[in-house]
Amino acid sequence: MLMRRAIALVLLAVLWLALPAYATGSMIVHMVLHLGVVAVVPMLWAPRLPDAFPSGPIALALGSVIDMAVVWTWHLPGMHLWARTETAGLILEQASFLGAGLLLWGAVRQAGPFGGALVLLGTTMHMTLLGALIGLAPRDLYGDICAGYFGLTALQEQQIAGVLMAGLGGALYLAAALSRLGRALDEGEPA
Repeated sequence: MLMRRAIALVLLAVLWLALPAYATGSMIVHMVLHLGVVAVVPMLWAPRLPDAFPSGPIALALGSVIDMAVVWTWHLPGMHLWARTETAGLILEQASFLGAGLLLWGAVRQAGPFGGALVLLGTTMHMTLLGALIGLAPRDLYGDICAGYFGLTALQEQQIAGVLMAGLGGALYLAAALSRLGRALDEGEPA
């Protein structure tokens, strides 16, 4: 557990120190930053929620709804552009991504394997849906501020970023859900 948290802190430092300056000019870099902060770092770092926090279905629903609301809100064009152009927007975006991710993974860790698997499957669906909407949009949603580093148009960057979110993000949550579901079936947890 200590090694996992050390890796999470190093990854978070690399993400926050190296990528924000480039995320303004690339939707692809933004998506790598986003997935790292909202999914990978919390998956590695998040402890079980404290006993004082609501547990069971309430914690799972709260973690799931907050995670979805944060992720979808920051991908609205106005909010996304604010985070790309203003330091305050970037700080709030990154803090809310990390907080929502920690809450989600903490609730999953607090729950039994079956409940945690259900929440992760739901997260897989909303992450994949949002990625598909971004990647399949017929026009660029975020403008030229989200393109330039790779010689791609804003729409091409957006399409690749959507594939990363749907494919990589969805796969990460799906793998974690299937792992927990496998444990639930091994333990014979009642549905």
